[in-house]
Amino acid sequence: MVAKISHGRNIMGVLSYNALKVQQERGSILLAHKIVEAPEGSFTTANLLRSFEPYLSANRRTERPVLHISLNPDPKDSVSDGSFQAIATQYMQEMGYGHQPFVVFKHTDTGRVHIHIVTVCVDEEGRKISDAFERRRSMDICRRLEQQYELVPAAGKSRLEEDKIFRPVDHREGDIKSQIAAVVRHLPLYYRFQGFGGYNALLSLFNITAAEVSGELRGRPCLGLVYFALDEQGEKVSNPFKASLFGKAAGDAQLQKYYDLSRESLKGSAEKLMLKGRVGEVMQQAPDEAVFRQLLADRGISTVVRRNAGGRVYGVTFIDHNSRSVWNGSQLGKEFAANAFQERWSEGKDRIGPEQESDVKLSPLVPGREVVDLPEDLFRFLENDQSSDLGQDSSLMEALGSLLPQTWGEDREEQEFNKRMKKRKRRRSGGGNEPAGL
Repeated sequence: MVAKISHGRNIMGVLSYNALKVQQERGSILLAHKIVEAPEGSFTTANLLRSFEPYLSANRRTERPVLHISLNPDPKDSVSDGSFQAIATQYMQEMGYGHQPFVVFKHTDTGRVHIHIVTVCVDEEGRKISDAFERRRSMDICRRLEQQYELVPAAGKSRLEEDKIFRPVDHREGDIKSQIAAVVRHLPLYYRFQGFGGYNALLSLFNITAAEVSGELRGRPCLGLVYFALDEQGEKVSNPFKASLFGKAAGDAQLQKYYDLSRESLKGSAEKLMLKGRVGEVMQQAPDEAVFRQLLADRGISTVVRRNAGGRVYGVTFIDHNSRSVWNGSQLGKEFAANAFQERWSEGKDRIGPEQESDVKLSPLVPGREVVDLPEDLFRFLENDQSSDLGQDSSLMEALGSLLPQTWGEDREEQEFNKRMKKRKRRRSGGGNEPAGL
């Protein structure tokens, strides 16, 4: 089962879209939770809207308070209305929306029967309900529901979608900026990393590195992040791309907030204990670094080793693709810190000699916090370079679109409906650009 989550401003658009399905007898209302019935015992769009209005009126600062979720079982699945109701209720409870008013619509107009859930993500006092790690939590809930209701697993399809996003940058293919964008815009949606070093370790798997730049522009100190493409040896092979080209999520300020969220989420987590056990088990089995890394890779764990110019290990990071979390060795325990691996890999027969180095592919060197001092003219170029902005280059946007995932089960008719709603809104407002749908 695949979940698609959309946030929007106008609840009338999504209610009208789903109500139209019901009117055309291509859908039905399966469940109305905390919704006031109309006097005649039925539900109208206006009646549904009244149930959400108190929450929207109390909304404080949430720009997109409307939540529209579709849950799409595999076409081979035969799900009863009762099971759909139970699935929707459990999904909303585990996502943190169990106390919200919500409506569950069943759509039957395509070859895959599926449900849509309409709700709001602000509570009765107007406070936003946390959506931290929303997509990751949603995927985990869907996996549990698949097992509980014996549905066809969608993990394979989800993996294919992620593969479309998370492909290593190949500088020989060109369009490097679009390739980097397809990675950095999505990593925070799927992985948890607790600091810049962990983030850079994760980026290195996709032939990308980030660096903090400092300099002066018109006499003022300036700080920021830039991204580079790497080759197979971990060497920079592109000009720097300023973080603002890839949106707020790629900038230092937003990443700092994300580190805090990740640390809070992983504090005392079972993921840490499981990873610690797996790494400890492999340490007992592996005679050298190459075997150590391969055994962990077989278990879905990538290892990034950082060495100084003299070849000494000064950092080891583990990226657990099972739990989608990133850990420095020292966070797991002192027995997994850099010094422990330096001693283990440097003594006796475990030492990797110069004659062996060509046979062992090491992960790219990843700086803990690289700071690059830039001259003013280059800083001005980074500050004012608008010609390469993603929003201004339609050809780059097309190339980027080919790399982004196409959500399995996405309803094309729903997209067309939303486009029509936006056009009507603009006509009514005399050309305004406030969207009417999600």
